[in-house]
Amino acid sequence: MPNVCHFTGKKTGFGKKRAWRGQAVSKGGFGLKPTGITRRTFKPNLQELTALVDGRPQRIKASSKAIRTGLVVKPLKRKYGYTRQQKAAAH
Repeated sequence: MPNVCHFTGKKTGFGKKRAWRGQAVSKGGFGLKPTGITRRTFKPNLQELTALVDGRPQRIKASSKAIRTGLVVKPLKRKYGYTRQQKAAAH
């Protein structure tokens, strides 16, 4: 299972972390200079959960934003809930 949100497509992003040294020119220095530039990753807040995908329960990874906005539909936990839905659909 890849580290990607099933609904929004969010995945790990890459960037740099910069450490600055020196005194600002406005404060009488020679300006700020970047000293330590290291690569870093920005990871989405992925949750592993069971959701209905094409009408069937399936284990997927979804971002917390997708869960909050209602893109994720979770299945019912107990079987008697399904039979109640089936009875309602029959009438």
